[in-house]
Amino acid sequence: MSDPSNPSGPHAPSATRRQVLVGTGASVAGIAFTGAFSELFTGTAAARGHAGYGRLVPDPAGLLDLPRGFRYKVLSRAGDPLRSGEGAVPGNHDGMGAFAGRRGRVHLVRNHENNATAALGVPTARGLTYDPAAKGGCTLLELDGRDHVLGERVGIAGTAVNCAGGVTPWGTWLTCEETEDRAGTKGYTKDHGFVFEVHPADPLRTGAVPLTAMGRFQHEAVAVDPHSGIVYETEDAFQKPFGLFYRFLPNRPLGGTGSLRAGGDLEAMRVPGVPDLSAVRETGAVFEGIEWVPVPDSQARETPIRLQDFGRKGITHAQKLEGCYWSGRSVFFVSSFARAAEGSAADHYGQVWKYEPHRRRLTLVVVFGPDSDVRMPGESPDNICLAPGGSLMVCEDGNGAQHVFGLTRRGEVYPVARAARNIGTPEKPEWSEFAGVTFSPDGGTMYVNSYTPGTTFAVTGPWH
Repeated sequence: MSDPSNPSGPHAPSATRRQVLVGTGASVAGIAFTGAFSELFTGTAAARGHAGYGRLVPDPAGLLDLPRGFRYKVLSRAGDPLRSGEGAVPGNHDGMGAFAGRRGRVHLVRNHENNATAALGVPTARGLTYDPAAKGGCTLLELDGRDHVLGERVGIAGTAVNCAGGVTPWGTWLTCEETEDRAGTKGYTKDHGFVFEVHPADPLRTGAVPLTAMGRFQHEAVAVDPHSGIVYETEDAFQKPFGLFYRFLPNRPLGGTGSLRAGGDLEAMRVPGVPDLSAVRETGAVFEGIEWVPVPDSQARETPIRLQDFGRKGITHAQKLEGCYWSGRSVFFVSSFARAAEGSAADHYGQVWKYEPHRRRLTLVVVFGPDSDVRMPGESPDNICLAPGGSLMVCEDGNGAQHVFGLTRRGEVYPVARAARNIGTPEKPEWSEFAGVTFSPDGGTMYVNSYTPGTTFAVTGPWH
């Protein structure tokens, strides 16, 4: 284990790299991303990186600014009729996954982070509704090879606050409820805080069955180890004590659709000597001998998991644990920010952590943040994915302008998209966060959501 307060320890980083972004529009905005960037791309086939696509061009339609040579198509908007006739397209577009279909088609599974009071909830559907009183869920889009929408329907309904999730090696989507609300609160008829499996082409195959053994907590995202079948899960808890990083050991690992219903064991990560990940300040800091502690009550019947007794050594917490993905032999997860004023050990504007299961080793590989001004872009990374060309794509969810950024293994940070629609006022402009960034199976299209008002885009162009 390294001591984050002692940079000269045995696992201290050999160097800290700092890159400042070039301007993304008419004026220059500085951003700092520091860290061991090459760590992020372990196992990718084409991770050489590149210098981006140039400056963003203002969109005459006022929706999405992109680099020259790129185009977007609006696939779906909140409030428009679903093509299935089941009702209106729900709002609050969040996490998303893309899957290969027959004859070159693409299936998108899109989360809707709706709470009990949402104006545009996911319509209930026979065989696909968990709790009729809940308004979250997923919708499914079927696209042809040219991103024309062939179909749009409900994938799962009656869930709550579906934030992010993750794809499985067998081609389904795991959608996560970011809530701990119980039956009898907010009008709900069932307990919430679970993970659900959604089949992208035939949702009746998966139905609306909570994967209860994976825990009941404020889920954010998941990533599946394709070698062992272990599922890693992030918890985006809103108040101190903050969330935990979990792993679920299924009884039927890699068993295909429905196999996660067979149950398993839930454990939480303990970093010896580190009760709060925000206390780690040095990129490249390494912690050996990571421990996994059984969760006393995975259903949180009396006490939320993060408040349960994990023994005299305690457990490791972190504020705003969000994005999660698998690459090579490692799982990566994001802490979007930490604020000492809200109870964290220290402040930061975003971290990316790497856990290597075969080595039981945890490394802080990237720290995000404004170079000098918190109003600058580059804070609060949220959804992330690896692009086919090798770059990391990061959805920004902070203050001020909102972007999708690319990050190469050489540490070059470049803009890919910027929200152009002002959802605030002329005096106090605001821009919606991006979410759900993902790529088509052939790598030719980037799909991404604007959270509010809910809009799904397909972006094409000269991707490297």
